[in-house]
Order: sequence, then structure tokens, then C-alpha cells
Amino acid sequence: MKEKKNAKSVGGTPFSKTILKLSTLSLSMLCLSLAHAAETNEEETVKPTKVAKVTVTGSSIKGVSAQSSSPITVIKVEELTKQGVTTTEEALIKISANQAGYSTAQNVGASNTSGSTANLRGLGSDKTLVLLNGRRLAYSPFSTSETNLNTIPLAMVERIEVLRDGASAIYGADAIAGVINFITKKQYTGLGISGGLLKPEDKGGEEYDVSIFGGYGDLDEQGFNVYGAIDYRKAKEIMAKDRKVSRRGGLLPELGIDAGSANGFPANFLDPNGGPLDADGNPEGVLANPYGGAANCNNLTNVTEDGGLCFLNTQALIGIQPETEDLSAIGRATIKLSDNFNAIGEYVYAKSKVTTSIAPDVYSRSVTIPKSSQYYPGEGITPGVDGLSGDPLQLYLRSQAGNRVSQSINESHRIFAGLEGEAYGWDINGGVTYAKGEASDSFVSGYLNRNKLQEGLNDGTINPFGPSADANVWNSLNVSGTTNEATLDSTTFDFTVSRPIYTLPAGDVGFAFGGSFTTQDWEAKVNSELVRLVPGSGIDPDKPLSKGDRDITAAYAELQIPITKTIEAQLAARYDDYSDFGDTFNPKVGIRWEPMKQLMFRSTYSTGFRAPSLWEINAQQSKTYTGAKYNDPVLCPGGNPTSPQYQTECNTQFYRMQGGNPDLQPEESKTFTAGFVYEPIKNLVLAVDYYNIEIEELVGQVGETSIFEDPEKYASLFVRGADGRIEYINTILMNTGGIKTQGIDISLDYLSPLTATGRFGFGINGTYVIKNDYQEEKGGDWEGLVGVYDDPAVLRWKHTANLNWSYENWKIIFEQQFFRGYDDQNQIGKEKFDKHRVPDYTLYNVAGTYSGFKNLEITGGIKNLFAEEPAASNVLDNFQYGYDPRYSDPTGRTFYVRGTYKF
Repeated sequence: MKEKKNAKSVGGTPFSKTILKLSTLSLSMLCLSLAHAAETNEEETVKPTKVAKVTVTGSSIKGVSAQSSSPITVIKVEELTKQGVTTTEEALIKISANQAGYSTAQNVGASNTSGSTANLRGLGSDKTLVLLNGRRLAYSPFSTSETNLNTIPLAMVERIEVLRDGASAIYGADAIAGVINFITKKQYTGLGISGGLLKPEDKGGEEYDVSIFGGYGDLDEQGFNVYGAIDYRKAKEIMAKDRKVSRRGGLLPELGIDAGSANGFPANFLDPNGGPLDADGNPEGVLANPYGGAANCNNLTNVTEDGGLCFLNTQALIGIQPETEDLSAIGRATIKLSDNFNAIGEYVYAKSKVTTSIAPDVYSRSVTIPKSSQYYPGEGITPGVDGLSGDPLQLYLRSQAGNRVSQSINESHRIFAGLEGEAYGWDINGGVTYAKGEASDSFVSGYLNRNKLQEGLNDGTINPFGPSADANVWNSLNVSGTTNEATLDSTTFDFTVSRPIYTLPAGDVGFAFGGSFTTQDWEAKVNSELVRLVPGSGIDPDKPLSKGDRDITAAYAELQIPITKTIEAQLAARYDDYSDFGDTFNPKVGIRWEPMKQLMFRSTYSTGFRAPSLWEINAQQSKTYTGAKYNDPVLCPGGNPTSPQYQTECNTQFYRMQGGNPDLQPEESKTFTAGFVYEPIKNLVLAVDYYNIEIEELVGQVGETSIFEDPEKYASLFVRGADGRIEYINTILMNTGGIKTQGIDISLDYLSPLTATGRFGFGINGTYVIKNDYQEEKGGDWEGLVGVYDDPAVLRWKHTANLNWSYENWKIIFEQQFFRGYDDQNQIGKEKFDKHRVPDYTLYNVAGTYSGFKNLEITGGIKNLFAEEPAASNVLDNFQYGYDPRYSDPTGRTFYVRGTYKF
């Protein structure tokens, strides 16, 4: 928000002032602390009220925030930190309109990710626009359409404003689902330090953070202000073995999960030329394990025997929560050029590291053991197996060099220089923004050089069935280094001017217009030499370079028209011209009506347009493993192999082709909202808003689960080799039919009068999804997905509620987070619709703050007070089994303390 002293308000009314005071209470259940509210009210009894003109998220015209016809949620970051919230991802989980985005935990087993993303309305992270001080942040170079929340320096943010309707006419044609605007302080003086520590009750997940901030100069007295802040935080990983919900890995019979991997240790093997001859005189092959059915298989940790083979319980070995390390900094300078103009310079830097750990490196028939090896079955060391041909055996093998450890680094720079002020009655704001995102994925340890592994198998130095003579031989095969890297450079020139242009009987007509020009350049590289050595990485070494660029020219205009003393209209329109997708025109109409002091109605209608991102149209197509394990519908229908040699095609991960598609078409949308704000008594505020969004030509893909659940419908997406086995399934991006969603946002907040025992309050902020219908292909059937898993699930109801109290230097808040259950991904039983039901998930948190010490404020609390276990789920699309990391937190009961000292 951009404030200006001694400025006249635009169209102010008594009700506007009332709602302005209440907006910090009612537009979000995460309201200002009660003590702060008390201080504000006391000041108002002494000082005359001034209503400053501000730039509101969702409008380019300066006014008071309550005037907006769009529904806006306002969150004070200071209050979040007092509840133990230290990351942007965690902050947005508390917003009910934000359905499951991409969580940091989902980086486990994934590559080329955006780290962590927001997902308003469950429409996809690429349709939620994320801003810093009203301007775009750098997109993740691995998606080019999403902002990595881990790179947003929450410690430097004053508040978060969430615009819950389409804002394409104001911020860009792609703001289809809404806008999340992170707003920093405009100026700061003084010096301070803040630090926090979080300690879970169980092992792993410890976190600490420290922030140093300071500023100097008074803009009015000295003509300048400079301030800066630096924030560092680190969180340790959580291993599957250290949590009850995950220590059994993929062996969860009560959830219908039996997900051992045939690629194990001791290795299983296939001799395609062994065994008896079939009716045509061809060998049937031998699929076996030298230790299958023996104690050596069953008694090994995380290894089970099944049908003569040894299966590894890989999910019991992984880190279910990655290690994270974040460094962020901000510097801002404001210089008063004259009484009317300020020059602004701003630099934001962020670096986010995510380190993940998954099961040891895997080789599925890509390495062999020859008859000449001392470890060949029956040669004296390894037990013999009947029917072997003497030819090299194709191995289903796991490395013994420890878990595969990977690291993803997202680094971003954002530089802004601009002017803001007033000339000839016009409010003027403009400048240039340069944003650069750099991302990389790396092998840290546990990835093996396949060629050297094969050499070791050939010369008998490596035993695929047990301990090798040289205990360090596996570690000598390690490969490390950067595998993928990408950069995205974006430069934007923008300006906005606004002023009242005409006076009607009901008030001034506000007008704004502006424009922008943006260039984007994207490039992604694969270290072909390195990844060629590690075929199990799923990275295609034959496509080392992908790149793309585009220019976007935009012009927009907005009017705020007071039709009567109680009715105001907002009219806006935007024209965007994409160098690679043509032009688009998107209007927005809003209306706000105050029939009485205590009641306001509001409604908006807008259209949107999202061109496929540079990654979506230019990214290489490459093979990687499916997230879940499946049965080959031809070679292992229903989990029953048609021949013993096809047992490895049951309950296993297959390759899938992923990547961009140059033939993608743009998405188009329509958004309608309608709601009201009602204050029946002082400080009791009810807000209800309905939304309805439709998107055509939705960019997506046929999910791997859908492909395997209906193999006849998607037969063309199975690509098979000459031996009939699945080489991969095709899941590249495509334009689907579309999506339609509608629901209701509800918030209710109350703040009691000041009493001898303090001030009490409560609040609840929830979203009820009425409909979320998806059409997988044009002209196809619409499928209702509310309360049904569909990667991810769209929850029917989600809310955050609190009870709070303040007295003198004390503040206490008791919070509830609730997630409605849904039909799980997989069925349990033989009936087609015998779905497992993910139960409701409820967390309780408590926090207290004391500020009675000189210059020092201390906060302590407990997250997940009652140690609620994650909601049981049989989802197989993530590496975490037994629960879904997008909805449930395995950390458990966590204690935290935070202190802030200001010099």
C-alpha cells in the first residue's frame, strides 16, 4: 500500500471509515492482536482521524481499502510470527481460499520443481499471481509461471493482502485465481534483532532463524530513509523411521498399500534365455533371487520375500521432510526529491536450498552380472539357481552406497528503481523492475556411475547379492555435481497515473491508466555428461538445452464511479499483446452498495487469459519414474502376472514421459463474485463472498493414475518395447477441456470492549467449495472433484479459527486449523467405488507473547498441541506414504520460542 500524508480521500463515507477500522479485524481471521487494536482505539480518542489515500490491491486508484468492490483478506505478518509461523508457505496454509499448492515436502523424489507454491481456489499455482509491493516477483526458472514461496523474505514483510477474485484487468491477464501481494514497510528507523527456535517432540524437524534489521533517516525531516534487513533460517530433515506415520514405509495393509520394490538388495535377476522351453520352443526365462524364500531375504532390514523374490521397502528409508536453508535480504532507499516526489530504490535477494533424501540408486535390468563373476549364482559364493543359461543375468538392483541425496537451489534477485508522487493533481507511480531467477538441481551423494558399476560387476569386485570383498567399493562409484540449471530474466517498465477527473453529485470519479512493457528470457541446461552416467535419475541427456523468450506489451485503464451516495462502480480493462500468442482484451466490472451504515454489498465480473509459460511450450520432453507403483494392465492385470517372468511388471514404478508441448493454446477464464459485509453490532463483523470461475483450454496432463485406471481409454498413451513391456506412459502437457468451480468464503470476527480483565475476541475464516468440475478432454464428460482426490484433492471445507485475549503486556491466542476429509486416491476392496475415506484433520495451536521488558518482546507456544497424527491416506503420487504432505504435517507436537530486541 502506498501512503501519502495530508492527502484527500476519494469518495470517503462514514461507512468507509467504519469498515476501514474494522478491516484489520474482519477481512482475515488472522487479525491484528487485540492489544494493538486497543492502542489504535485509544489513539483515535485523542487524535483527529485522518483517512490517508492508499493504493489498494486490486485497484490502481488511491482510496481507502474498504472501498474495494473486490474481496480482500489482510494478514499482519507480525501476528503470524507470534504464532510460530516462520515461512511464507506456512502463512498461506492458514488462508482458507488457498487450496493445496506445491509444498516443500513434495520436493522429496522430485526435480525441476518450483520449491513451494500457492494455489488459490485449487485452480493451479500458475493462476495465482504473487506480488511484492504491487509488482511481480521473479518466477521459478523451472516453471516460468510460478513464484517459489521459499524465496519470499517473510521477515521483511509487514502484511499480506490476498485479493480473492480475478485481477487480470489490473495486474496482468494471467491473474485468474487471484493475487497475493506481500507488502513491506515503506520506511523504518532504528535497529533490532529477532530470533526463534522450534523443537519438535520427536527427532528431526528442528528449526531456528535469526533476523537483523535496521534503518536510518526521516523522510519528512531529513528527506530520506534507508533500511535493510537480513534473515537466515534452517530446518533439519525428518526421516521416515522417526515418525509413527511413516516408519512402516510402503507396507500399510490397512490402507491397501503393499509397495515393496523389486529393485532391491540382494538383487533379483532375470535370465531371459533360461528355464524350460514353451510350446513354441522358446525359453520361458528365469526370474529369481538366490536368497528368495530364505532367512537372508526375510531377516534383512526393510526387505520382504514374495514369490521367491526379495522386495525392498523403499519408503521406509526416505526423508519425509527435507532439510531447508534460506537466506534473504532486502534493502530499500526512499529519497525526497521535492514536496511532491520521492525516488525509490529497492533490492531483494533470496536463496533457498532444499536437500532431499530418497532410497538408494536403482537399476532395473540396466546392469548385468556375467558368468565369469565370482558372485554369479552357483559359482561358490552365491547360492545356485536351477535353469540358468549361463548368459549374463539382468539385475533388478539397489545401490549399497546409501540414500540418494539431492539438492535444489533457487536464487532470485529483484531490483526496482522508480518515482512516485503527485503533479498537476495526478498521482504518478512508475519505474523499472529487473528480476532474475536462477535454479539448479544437483547430485550430492548416493548416485552411482553406471559404467563403473558394470565394470565392477564384470570383474567380480562388486557383489549384487551380498557384501563385497572391498567394503568401500560402492562409495567409490559416487557421482556428484549439478545436473540441471535454469535462468529466467525479466525486465519490466511500468507506469500508472490516477486522479479524480470529474465530480458527480455523489462524489469524485476516480480515473487511472497505465502501461507496461516486459521482456522475458529463459534458458535451461542439462549436464549431459554427468546424467548419462546415472540412468536412474530420469533426466534425458540427449536434450541438453531448452530456451525461449517473449515480450509482453500492456495498457490498462480504470474508473471508479460514485453512482449515488451509497453505490459505487469500478470499471477496468486491460489490453495485453504477447509476442508469441497474440493479443487479448480483458475487462472487469465491480460494484459496491452501502444501503445502510452497517451493511455493504459487493460484486465483480472479469475475464482472464493465460498464455502457456515459456517452460510449458519449450521444455524438453524426458522420462522419469511415476510417483506411484502400478500394475501393467497387459502383463500383470489385477496384480497377477501372465507369466512368472512378468512378476517385475506388478506393483512397480514405470517410466513416464513428461515435459513441454509447443502446440499448447492459451487458457481463457471468466470470474464472478458477489458478497456482503455486515456489522450488526460494533466490532462484530460477518463477511460472506460467493465466487464462480470457469476456465477453458486448461493446460494440464492426463494423470498417471487416470492412465492406469482406464488403460482402454488411454491405450495410445502406453508406449511398449519389442518385448511387450512398458517403455513409458505419455504425460506431456496438453490442453484439456476446462474447469468450473464455485464456492463461498466466510469470515466472522468479534472484538469485545476493553474490560478490567482485558479484551477478548474470536474469529473464523473458512471456504466452502460448492463445485469443482473438471473436463479432461474437450467434449468429454464433466467430473465432480470436490472432496475427491485428483492430484490433489479439493477440500469441501477448510477453516482457521481462533480465540484471543490481551491484557496490558500479555497477548494469548488459541487457534484451530480444520481440513475436511475426502475420498482417497485408491480403493480398498474389490468394489470399484470402495474408496478409502481420508478423515478430517484438525490441529490446535497456542501462543503467548509478553512485551513488559524494556525493548524486548518474547513469544512462546506449542504447535499441534494435542499431537494429532497426520490424516491416514493411501495416496501414491508422492514419495511419502500413509499420508498426504499437502494436507497433513508429520512434524508432531512442536515447541517454539521467539525473542525480538530493539535497540
